[in-house]
Amino acid sequence: MTKLKMFAAAAALLACAAQPVLAQDTAQRAPEIATGYQEKAGWAARKYMVAAANPLAVEAGYEILKQGGAAIDAAIATQLVLTLVEPQSSGIGGGAFLMHYDGKKVQAFDGRETAPKAANERLFQNPDGTPLSRTAGVVGGRSVGAPGVLRMLELAHKQHGKLPWKTLFAPAIRLSERGFAVSPRLNGLLTWDAHIRKDPAAANYFYDPAGKPWPVGHVLKNPALAKTLREIAAGGADVFYKGHIARDIAAKVKGHPTNPGLLTAKDIADYRPKLREPVCSDYRAYTVCGMPPPSSGGIAVSQMLGMFETRDMASLAPKDGVPGPDAVHLFSEVGRLAYADRNRYAADTDFVPLPGRGLPSLIDKSYLAQRAGLIGEKSLGEAPAGKPPGMDVAWGKDNAIETPSTSHLVVVDGKGAGLSMTTTVEDAFGSRQMVNGFILNNQLTDFSFDSRDANGPIANRVEPGKRPRSAMSPTVVFDKKTGQLVLAVGSPGGPAIINYVAKVLVGTLDWGLNVQQAIALPNFGSRNGPTELEAGRFPQATIDALKARGHALRQSEQNSGLHGIMRLPIHGEPWWFGGADPRREGVAKGD
Repeated sequence: MTKLKMFAAAAALLACAAQPVLAQDTAQRAPEIATGYQEKAGWAARKYMVAAANPLAVEAGYEILKQGGAAIDAAIATQLVLTLVEPQSSGIGGGAFLMHYDGKKVQAFDGRETAPKAANERLFQNPDGTPLSRTAGVVGGRSVGAPGVLRMLELAHKQHGKLPWKTLFAPAIRLSERGFAVSPRLNGLLTWDAHIRKDPAAANYFYDPAGKPWPVGHVLKNPALAKTLREIAAGGADVFYKGHIARDIAAKVKGHPTNPGLLTAKDIADYRPKLREPVCSDYRAYTVCGMPPPSSGGIAVSQMLGMFETRDMASLAPKDGVPGPDAVHLFSEVGRLAYADRNRYAADTDFVPLPGRGLPSLIDKSYLAQRAGLIGEKSLGEAPAGKPPGMDVAWGKDNAIETPSTSHLVVVDGKGAGLSMTTTVEDAFGSRQMVNGFILNNQLTDFSFDSRDANGPIANRVEPGKRPRSAMSPTVVFDKKTGQLVLAVGSPGGPAIINYVAKVLVGTLDWGLNVQQAIALPNFGSRNGPTELEAGRFPQATIDALKARGHALRQSEQNSGLHGIMRLPIHGEPWWFGGADPRREGVAKGD
């Protein structure tokens, strides 16, 4: 990347200066709360690298890479350990989206959960048709979809894996049996969450006999998960989807004492991952590829970049590591326009067509230039959805409960393959149900709770077998001239994921930052509501300037979990440089 700044090899060393949690208005806390902030300098490697949200998971992926494993092999080992050490965020009871590059082509693997066959558009409504409360929707069996991550990873492994499936389970089985030290983040979330302790299996595992969460450093063993993983390692994903594990999940969902769900063992057995066409668009000297529907991330990020392309973004580069009011204003207004389209049109395209000519209409350069023309000196407040070329269908506005309890990992291997994978159980500890050592998702709450409004049916309404819309935005970037992979990035964060990823893309591709510097930038943007600023990170002068432009501001946790790996010249030689979000516990490691 010729525009990217040279970064000394010494920057590969971690600098962990612990910082206190930012002061918050607790009413604005995310469902998966922030638990700390550590400055990080980034990591460098020549051959291969993995970055993820927990050092033990990264160590598992690194172990596989050292054995000659492919990027997908390392990703599987990393995910399995995340199931154990970061159960609040992701695991085999959830789903994932994977962008994979094998050195020649890019593929989008869809492991999103599916709604039960017995579900309908009133799943999250009261008898009078009003939406359920957030707690009533999330906690219990009602919100659990058929898990997708294992089937998706198995499909990707069959195409691109090098090491045997069974080998990839060894690190997670070993840690489950020997135990791992409870991290500050896991302890903090167990202390804070009001619902996970209500599940008997989870209470017996996460809490001591007095009902207190195990302290930081306590060695926690999970023999139930070890048993589950041994069975899947030996028999493949069919063991999970067609045997007693599926029956156990269905029984747990149906047997919830206050909020039973509809998911059956047959729904789980019938689950199939999908291989989809990526959303790729050119941005200046690069080609940026992201996830297609049912994720809205690839389209929304592409739309934002298309609108940024009409402006001189380099002139808005931050000074002293903090974007100024002009940058925040433009970024927020572009976000409003992209999210307006997202909230109207994005859904599972196996059920609901995109407007106009489909995907090309929404990322059409002339359409995006027209949208960008709506941006002026004053904030739009709430932007209207656009009318892409050829549009002749009206859709209602979505009101899904989307929550930022997710994880992201990136891997590059020694053979030129790379991947970006966002993985989730949805809310913190998902549906607050634990079975066979792992947490069950609450992914169905990513559907709209309303099914229609005055404009018509809502694209993202619940339908049997449908996949809920997501904002997950695993992204890979290529040099347009050489075709080289130059960046893989993604984040958790619920609907704010799109803004988090777009921030890093602008930071690296326009502002000349390395990926660690771009990740560490304050989070900011708009989801077509208030302009959201990461609390404590912006000077008063910027806040005053934004208010003068008509921005309604919300300062709160912006609890991203960005991880990225980029190609970076160090002393004239090509290196991989990894970044991990200072807001979480992640690291990168490679040789």
